[in-house]
Amino acid sequence: MKALIIESFGGPEVLQYKEIADPIINENEILVKMQAIGLNFADIYRRKGHYHLAGKPPYILGYEGAGIVEQVGSVVTKFKVGDRIAFADVPFANAELVAVPIEKVIPIPDEISFETASSVLLQGLTAHYLTNDSYQVKSGDTVLVHAAAGGVGQLLIQIAKILGAQVIGLTSSEAKSSAAYAAGADSVFLYSDKWTEKIKEKTNGHGVDVAYDSVGSTLEDSFNVTRIGGTVVFYGMAGGDPTPVDPRMLMDTSKTLTGGDLWNVLTSFEERKKRSGQLFNWISNAQIKITEPTIFSLEDGCKAHELLESRKSTGKILLLP
Repeated sequence: MKALIIESFGGPEVLQYKEIADPIINENEILVKMQAIGLNFADIYRRKGHYHLAGKPPYILGYEGAGIVEQVGSVVTKFKVGDRIAFADVPFANAELVAVPIEKVIPIPDEISFETASSVLLQGLTAHYLTNDSYQVKSGDTVLVHAAAGGVGQLLIQIAKILGAQVIGLTSSEAKSSAAYAAGADSVFLYSDKWTEKIKEKTNGHGVDVAYDSVGSTLEDSFNVTRIGGTVVFYGMAGGDPTPVDPRMLMDTSKTLTGGDLWNVLTSFEERKKRSGQLFNWISNAQIKITEPTIFSLEDGCKAHELLESRKSTGKILLLP
């Protein structure tokens, strides 16, 4: 099979499109012929050597994608050859064929395309977890979403609106503000503005009920614009490490700091099926709209990495074998 591999860490130029051996599945795995593969920032970090990678060189990047079952292991009964499936956390996805453990398989409804599944699963399941588990968004809440034009940001906005919240977004440019508004944000401010003051004005000094912070370096400001008794959900460090949080501040203001990591709840086939099912249902009912992805062939993975790393893309980037 063909695969996008790296034999050393570095820039996009280390990516190679090569013929390698087909994977051999275990009894509790299925072999999937890939139709679409999601590209994520984690792939860039792994390419640079900053994230854990499974196996030994040559490494195959990628953890998210969708395709057709080509072969099933001897003890697999839930799926058969020809079924449409996806996954969000299986290594070696940047290839024509991927061995997928049965507990990590996500069934795709007929009305959901391979491209849509590969565009939404990782970020969508993250946004679903953040709005249901890290903090349960309620009707009437005011929600702050950092990096509101990003993949998770746009989905956070849409899910929060489904749940009846008012949403304030933060972005780095006017162009990205447009993407946040298109996702349904009620107000959007720029990081270059005095955004903490603007949010306080917008909430009449009350503050937001919950702030979703994926930037990290903005954590102190997120607390500053969160109401007494409110919650800050910290789930990323795209802008650098946060300053340490003083627990006395949490006590004095009755505020809550919680983390968000999808893999703490996505622990079984049943959890994946239930959570993805709600996500797919929202998409089928047009309650969540997915931005048209930017598509590259797997062979052109280098160009795809360059685009994602430039931070000029606002929608998902897909690789097609």
